[in-house]
Amino acid sequence: MHSFLSFDLGTGGVKASLFGEDGRSVGEAFREYPTFYSPEGVQEQRPADWWEQICSACAELRQSCPAWAQTAAIGISGHSLGAIGLTSQGELVWDRTPIWSDARSAQQAEDFFTRVPEREWYEKTGNGFPAGQYPIFKLMWYREHDPEAYARAACFLGTKDYINYLLTGVIATDPSYASGSGAFDLEAGAYCEGFLREAKVNPSLLPPICPSDAVLGALTTEAAQALGLPETVQVVCGGVDNACMALGAGCFEEGKTYLSAGTSAWIAVSSRRPVLDFAKKPYVFAHCAPGYFVSATCIFSAGRSLQWMRDVLCQNLAEQAKAEGRSVYQVMDALAEASPVGANGLLFNPSLSGGSSLDKSPLLRGSFSGLTLGHTQGDLIRSVLEGVCLNLRLALDVLARFAPVGEEILLVGGGGKSPLWRQIYADTFEKTILQTAVGQDAGALGAAALAARGCGVWKDFSPVIARHENPTKTAPCPERSALYRRLLPVFQKLADVHSETDALLAAIKE
Repeated sequence: MHSFLSFDLGTGGVKASLFGEDGRSVGEAFREYPTFYSPEGVQEQRPADWWEQICSACAELRQSCPAWAQTAAIGISGHSLGAIGLTSQGELVWDRTPIWSDARSAQQAEDFFTRVPEREWYEKTGNGFPAGQYPIFKLMWYREHDPEAYARAACFLGTKDYINYLLTGVIATDPSYASGSGAFDLEAGAYCEGFLREAKVNPSLLPPICPSDAVLGALTTEAAQALGLPETVQVVCGGVDNACMALGAGCFEEGKTYLSAGTSAWIAVSSRRPVLDFAKKPYVFAHCAPGYFVSATCIFSAGRSLQWMRDVLCQNLAEQAKAEGRSVYQVMDALAEASPVGANGLLFNPSLSGGSSLDKSPLLRGSFSGLTLGHTQGDLIRSVLEGVCLNLRLALDVLARFAPVGEEILLVGGGGKSPLWRQIYADTFEKTILQTAVGQDAGALGAAALAARGCGVWKDFSPVIARHENPTKTAPCPERSALYRRLLPVFQKLADVHSETDALLAAIKE
């Protein structure tokens, strides 16, 4: 029997997981790493932290999981839009790297669009995040702000591609990650030379593209020693988090839909054709499953908003949670459940990491509206839960205009652990929410599936479908749904107004 190791490299940390040949999880270990922020828009991480925490997680699995000895192959899911500069000697050009949500290169994108119509760029790439987040513009920012260091870069890699380089010494990417570069032609399945030329980016700086399940090679001696694995373990190319999540969620057939509720959150549909609309800009990635695309609408701070609530406004609950043997989130849920639908007239906008393409401005920031002296901690918590769901309902409505969305939506990610939050999702979406045994493991399972397929143990991805049998269903309550339906246009109006006022605030900071 073989087991497959996956690294789910997320914004908040990395999860190392082992899966058996049947696709069942047999062990996992999670490690956090920090993100560095500044008022100027810096959102960076240290690639060295990713590797250190991967090694730490593997050390735990090695000690606790007997299946470790049967590890045959490794697959990685990586958070998107990375631009890690490497020298010709394979050394990091910068110790810290902007993550997907860093949009400092917005000006570079504007300059690019004076030469290339933005509509043409979007409809060819499907890149619907605020343009400044995409790597091609990050490279332009580096060239302008740190030309000496930029000149030392021999290539720029995505997050999972950098880890693959440490594992195998091979520089490569896959279509799913390349499709988030800002310079990938979805229809052609290749980099767009015209876009690279207009950005003045040498094509040699981008990694070659190979299939997501292609075997890059075996572990190097150094990597094998660091992880405690034999050098015979194979490493496949892997995929971007959105595509791996879709694969692990069983969404690799026409019209399959899922909701990912993690640090950020998105609603995605798999299809043979990309879902494109220049007005609302659904974002599209090539799928890890050949021949498909993953089209999605998203918000940037879902679970992160609740984490911020926990760390900033609920520090007093830590001792209570410890005394009761519960997590802080469970205590927070109990307080929120005591608050009525609508949190006593309090609305929260979860744009703590900026506005998405659904909003009037990427300068939109998070806010509480309707706050009074009478509001309780429970009201604040519930408003955060509801704000995330209302924002995602708007995202769902956009996607539903262009693609079929059924009456049931599969929920994956950490947000699915809370029964209260699942119910609020059902009530705001007016859809039945499904949860399966895969839960938070969708991205990890997708990466492991690529490893199993790549090394030849799986003939196709059908074992993934078997892992989603007998789901738990949370149906919407018509009375609560009616109340949320009334709140939705108020939420939209506030987001529009705050997009304007937050832009004014940003100008004052400058």
